[in-house]
Amino acid sequence: MITAAIVKELRDKTNAGMMDCKRVLTETNGDIEASIKLLRERGIAKAGAKADRAANEGIITARVNEAATTGILLEINCETDFVSKNQNFQAFVKEVADALAAANASFPKTRTSRLSSGKWPTH
Repeated sequence: MITAAIVKELRDKTNAGMMDCKRVLTETNGDIEASIKLLRERGIAKAGAKADRAANEGIITARVNEAATTGILLEINCETDFVSKNQNFQAFVKEVADALAAANASFPKTRTSRLSSGKWPTH
């Protein structure tokens, strides 16, 4: 029998939907590891079907160094507002922004000159 505790455990490990977890647990007779493998296999199949979907939601974040001489503006998109409000997604965006800021990446001359002069470059 598939209990709510087993479904919760699988959800915690995979972040998959409740009904998806229950379905694969039923198919694998409650085997957590087999369920994880089955979810991954199905996820790959679902990814191809979702490739054409628009990612219109997401988070925009900014980082500026302590001297306020350089900064980044980062946008990471997702399909739904539910995902963008998810703590795991928010932590991911923060981690990417922090990594980019720490990398001290150089930008094209036109952008750095725009930042220092306050004018947009002309092309």
